[in-house]
Amino acid sequence: MAAPERTGRLVEEKVVPVIEETAVVYKEQVVTDRVRLHKRVHEDQEVLDIPVRTETLEVERVPMGRWIEAAPAIRQEGETTVYSVVEEVLVVEKRLRLVEEVRVTRRQATRHVREEVALRREEVTVEHAAAPRDPARDKGAAADR
Repeated sequence: MAAPERTGRLVEEKVVPVIEETAVVYKEQVVTDRVRLHKRVHEDQEVLDIPVRTETLEVERVPMGRWIEAAPAIRQEGETTVYSVVEEVLVVEKRLRLVEEVRVTRRQATRHVREEVALRREEVTVEHAAAPRDPARDKGAAADR
């Protein structure tokens, strides 16, 4: 007789646990250093040499007292402008008599003016101050070592 066939198989089963690791991250603000800024404004005196031009008019009256046929036009003699002053005089005939000339001379002068002005500039200094000590954090840091 033949041996009966086995229809079932014996398989040994093993259970393998699956493990998952997760990371948890915590953030904490920690003062590590302090900075203090100091700002100073400096004022320096500067001497400026500024050329300043002035213009003056010099007026000269020149008596003429002579008879003329027509009124002279305004004329230029170098830097001087000549304005003639005439008057009508009643005689048997009307004639022009040159009474005077008013001479106006333009003069220019340049002078240097020294003026003190205040110029400001700023300066910033940085001062590092140690962070305040936290005794609770110091204990935790010592325990982690």
